Amino acid sequence: MAGAEQRVIRPQPGPQTTFLSSPADIAIYGGAAGGGKTWALLMEPLRHVSNSGFGAVFFRRTTVQIRNEGGLWDESNNLYPLLAAEPKEHILTWDFPGGATVTMAHLEHDKTVLGYQGAQIPLECFDELTHFSAKQFWYMVSRNRSMCGVRPYIRATCNPDADSWVAEFIAWWIDQETGYPIPERSGVIRWFVRIGDTLKWADRPQDLAEYTDPTTGLPLPPKSVTFIPAKLTDNLALMAADPGYRANLMALPTVERERLLGGNWKIRPAAGLYFQRAWCQVVDAIPAGVRWVRGWDLGGTPKTESNDPDWTCGTKVGKLPDGRYIVADHIRDRKSPAGVETMIKNTASVDGHAVEISLPQDPGQAGKYQVGGFIKLLAGYRVRATPESGDKVTRFGGFSAQAEAGNVLVLRGHWNDGWFSELEGFPEGVHDDDADSTSRAFNTLLTMPSYNLDNL
Repeated sequence: MAGAEQRVIRPQPGPQTTFLSSPADIAIYGGAAGGGKTWALLMEPLRHVSNSGFGAVFFRRTTVQIRNEGGLWDESNNLYPLLAAEPKEHILTWDFPGGATVTMAHLEHDKTVLGYQGAQIPLECFDELTHFSAKQFWYMVSRNRSMCGVRPYIRATCNPDADSWVAEFIAWWIDQETGYPIPERSGVIRWFVRIGDTLKWADRPQDLAEYTDPTTGLPLPPKSVTFIPAKLTDNLALMAADPGYRANLMALPTVERERLLGGNWKIRPAAGLYFQRAWCQVVDAIPAGVRWVRGWDLGGTPKTESNDPDWTCGTKVGKLPDGRYIVADHIRDRKSPAGVETMIKNTASVDGHAVEISLPQDPGQAGKYQVGGFIKLLAGYRVRATPESGDKVTRFGGFSAQAEAGNVLVLRGHWNDGWFSELEGFPEGVHDDDADSTSRAFNTLLTMPSYNLDNL
């Protein structure tokens, strides 16, 4: 249209440009949070949208992830309408004026890939590749083919995960001592062929000519791969638009901070990484104006000479008016189910009505029945029962980050040393009940309204 404002869409200089200009069959981009990964992935199909036979499919593990606030579908709505693409939200597809399509789909289960039998997908894009199994990825490689004139290829983004198959796949690009990407290898292309379940790698395709197809005797066709690391500092647009995002990443616990801010592919949860007693200030008095929660982790088997059962643990955590936290009490014991009930009821009586009680609810009817019994037992007290959400390390992460930042006080008491020792051993200790009750109390505090019985 004459006189209409024109907008130039281009990648940011640096890793994003390197990713979008790579000729590799498989290019993997990212390795840290905030590197502009999703935007780069969404830009990739735009070079082909005038090709009426072209189609791209973006994969995430679940449809919920596609529709998340700020996720693939949201971001595509900021980009694709600029090229007059029409959305079909009910099927998560964009139709471009030239006839090309971009579809967003899930691969929630390994068997989901079977829905793509017979498919021809010129461009496959995997958002957060470490969320997919190796079985899913390699099956979809077989669907990466084209009859539209576009050479079939795959693009993927990811954050570090030391235990994923991706970590092994891109190992050549990562310093195996430090876990950080090797800068001079960024964007360098390598080649592989598959022999059985083993990948044979080389720096040049001709170096793989010795590997032949047993049915034809011809050399196996190699595929090319590259990895381009990127970090928040490479995304100047995000840093300018959201200066506080770096502070958010800095507030993460050590392991997640190393992964998402530093791009470390080797770091794993280990004892001492999530909690150290030196992070906490031990105090002799409780400040005024504290809001309290007693979080519980439930056992129900007494200790005998032949077993080592889980503990029933209850941790009392409070939030101070200045935003810091204080751990005022921790109890643990191994009792029968009836003994656990008595323990929780007596502790509630000592704590008083101003302390909210948070209980875990196991899935299924038995869990509902157990919680119902506790709520009746604790009539008159504020009781909240919720299912556990996420793995134990994730649930403990918020408390860990506050402790490392110096925002956790501990009231001096006879229980201190045992509680400190158990948390310092998390997640590698034999028992994690103390950490579970602590994180339950802390996470419940985060969802409580900002008042208590003292200031109604």
